Amino acid sequence: MKNIIPEINKKESVTIKAPIVEALKTAYKNPTYQFHIPGHTKGKAVFKDFKKLIGDKALSLDTTDEFDNLGTLHPATGPIKEAQELAAETFGARKTFFLLNGSTAGNLAIAMSMTKKGQKIIVNRNCHRSILTGLMISGAEPVWVCPNRIEDWSIWGNIEAYQIEELLEKDKDISMVWITNPTYEGVVSDVKSISEVCKKYHVPLVVDEAHGCLWNFNRHLPETALKLGADAVVHSLHKTGGSMSQTSMLHISKDSCLDEKRIEKALKLLHTTSPSLILLASLDAARANLQTNNGLNLIDKAVANAKYLRKRLDEIPGLHQLKGDFGYKTDVTKVFIKIDGLSGKRLESILEIDFNIEVESASDIGVLILCNLGNKRSEFKYLADSLEKIASQHYKDIYYLENRKHMPMLEPQIKMSLRDAYYADKETINKKDAIGRISAEVIAECPPGISILLPGELITDAHLPYLNDYETLEVVKNPLQY
Repeated sequence: MKNIIPEINKKESVTIKAPIVEALKTAYKNPTYQFHIPGHTKGKAVFKDFKKLIGDKALSLDTTDEFDNLGTLHPATGPIKEAQELAAETFGARKTFFLLNGSTAGNLAIAMSMTKKGQKIIVNRNCHRSILTGLMISGAEPVWVCPNRIEDWSIWGNIEAYQIEELLEKDKDISMVWITNPTYEGVVSDVKSISEVCKKYHVPLVVDEAHGCLWNFNRHLPETALKLGADAVVHSLHKTGGSMSQTSMLHISKDSCLDEKRIEKALKLLHTTSPSLILLASLDAARANLQTNNGLNLIDKAVANAKYLRKRLDEIPGLHQLKGDFGYKTDVTKVFIKIDGLSGKRLESILEIDFNIEVESASDIGVLILCNLGNKRSEFKYLADSLEKIASQHYKDIYYLENRKHMPMLEPQIKMSLRDAYYADKETINKKDAIGRISAEVIAECPPGISILLPGELITDAHLPYLNDYETLEVVKNPLQY
């Protein structure tokens, strides 16, 4: 069953609390003489054009924890502690941590606290680069699971439970499963079945659910991994949930086997010692808003707008959209499209230059459109009308003249460990001379942040179409030494 919060909030007697927001309001109404950081002192020492751009109030609220009775982030005290507890209750977690530096901070903390050198961790090939960074820090070794390929779209699709079980059965030393769900394009795996396999083999399951923070609040969206047996889940509230950029949450599930105190210690190492209260308040506000009637209505409208857009797109000759197929599902609010005769990069440029439309991302195949909480129906009508014009006007595609690709679809040939390759002696050489050498760097363009090359991977001719923007590459200098 879906979360019952939407039904509860329809009662007029329910009051939604946002403790960090309230604490900031109190601090604003009761100004003090400030002899502490930040040094701009409530905006008094800021470049005037910048101050005019963002306003006096925003600058006066730019403070950090420990001041004005705002509480602290590590350890969580006061309004910050209360806000995290409310978030845990809302999302159905035992413990929730607020994250600055995005879901990257949560992924790094999990790797640093829950994995160690030489430990084997199942990781999907299309994981975010922050997971690779975390494993480089800890020294753990990824055991790659390659999701199903959706060849017509040149993207990775869903992960099957049997794939996880085969790897766990084959290697008894695997100690954790770490998957990404949904994919960047919105493809959804059967997390419940994967979770059952993990419990059968007594290994924890961590889900990078960065793009799924709304799932707990609407029956038309997939089920969150927190309710399907995951031990920990990362949510990027800034991506789709309405908080400010670089703010996310890390949830520890109610029956998790993970040690939340170790995770908190890792977060303390990773987080700034001067956390922005504006960013923390935006997380608090986003959670509160998702519980209100207004927030729930915004989600309903986003789903309805997505369905409207998809219906319009189905009527456009030569335009195709990614839909759920046998074996996998998709998030309706993530619309991945392609137009016959145009690469995704060309379509992206036409939309931006000719129609003043910016999309989430573009690949060599298509473009990704997010149906956000703040978009209006009129905007989707304009988008559909614009795509209809593009599909009928026979634009030329200069990208088809190039040997260029934008979304990595290669299975890595690993020759060294992530950590050893990253810390090895390196040399920088011409890209064409790097064929047959071992990569010493992570190359992962963002969006979507999926690695083209990772440390320890053999560089092959197949990588070159993904590396058009690179003249040189870092490679391991003397691999036989390691």
